[in-house]
Amino acid sequence: MSDSQDALLARLQRIVEDFQYAEGSEKLELLLEYSRRMPPLPEWLQGHREQMEQVHECMTPVFVHAELRDGGMQFHFDIPPESPTVRGYAALLAEGLNGATPEEILRVPNDFHAAMELEGVLSPRRVNGIYAILAHMKRLATRELARAAGQDAV
Repeated sequence: MSDSQDALLARLQRIVEDFQYAEGSEKLELLLEYSRRMPPLPEWLQGHREQMEQVHECMTPVFVHAELRDGGMQFHFDIPPESPTVRGYAALLAEGLNGATPEEILRVPNDFHAAMELEGVLSPRRVNGIYAILAHMKRLATRELARAAGQDAV
């Protein structure tokens, strides 16, 4: 196993492997399946985007709320259903990383998604969306580490 794979959490690694086994348009269908499975926002966040952060690097409006619960990060996303690709990215990242410690999230390689081989079915600009969402999740994990250390938020 490569260093990149060593750093992936087991749930996220299984997701990557599912995409590796899929061929051609099956990869896109799998991504759309994740989009459909994205959990709804908790009631206390519905209609309250001001309590969420926008991922400005995405062309699609992506909003995320993160919290540290029992030592693990929990991410909640609000993404329009009209953007199934981006919803799929966020859903698979949330499924793969919810419950992980901030340190574990920071160890996920920035290019982990390359092993999913999505470039054959999506444009490079669309594939960059998963990188942007992961980068934002890492910033939120870093902020939680700073809070835990008693420092000002990053």
